[in-house]
Amino acid sequence: MIFTSARLALSDVLSPPFRAALWKSLGLTAVCLVVLWFLVETVFEWLAVPFLSNLFPDAPGWVDQAGTVAGWGAGIALAIGLLFLIGPISAIIAGLFLDDVAKVVERGAYPGSPAGRPMPFWRGAVLSVKFFGVVILGNLIALALLLVPGVNLVAFFLVNGYLVGREYFEFAAMRYRREEGARDMRSRHSTTVFLAGLLVALFMAIPIVNLLTPLFAASLMVHLHQRISARDGGLVGLDPGDVRVSGEPAADRAAGA
Repeated sequence: MIFTSARLALSDVLSPPFRAALWKSLGLTAVCLVVLWFLVETVFEWLAVPFLSNLFPDAPGWVDQAGTVAGWGAGIALAIGLLFLIGPISAIIAGLFLDDVAKVVERGAYPGSPAGRPMPFWRGAVLSVKFFGVVILGNLIALALLLVPGVNLVAFFLVNGYLVGREYFEFAAMRYRREEGARDMRSRHSTTVFLAGLLVALFMAIPIVNLLTPLFAASLMVHLHQRISARDGGLVGLDPGDVRVSGEPAADRAAGA
């Protein structure tokens, strides 16, 4: 079930229906990185030059040039630092388009299942910030654990596998269920969700490719949620108070996959 969902998610990420979300996500991520680079460089130069001039009022004119050089140096250092921010920034940007991704997967792979309901804009924005926080927290924890002898990269995969798997699965489930129901389902299938999260963590560890992590993770968890739901009796078999959207019976091929 997990590897089938992952295989389908890989196919989805490279498919034409995903291209709109893909280009919007990559484009906005690139814009954010460039703006951040120029902003920090400008602010640094704006603060450094007056500071050096006040600190050395009788210094020669090269002090101003030194401030400019320092600004460029800060920009270069920031550019290197941005390499480590690509993943988190792409996560918060792509979070705005996850409902579009989920809709494509649900319509294309599970036409017989009820259509999930997209989250309200502000709820989606909060979710994007939450994804950003999860990625940052996961990497900070993993970085701290890397200092522990014998843990090393295992920490990165375990921490990110758990956090990312949890958040993306609950996102997929909340298109059909209330938040409490999504958490309960994730808890009941925690091992499956965690193992799927490990695949996402592996995806995150590949440079450049990790820009696609949010889209891959969302697609994978949508497939996984559909298959788990079908195995548990179908989406329309849920308690009426828990289902967000009802419709036709779940696709038979989802249950058999």
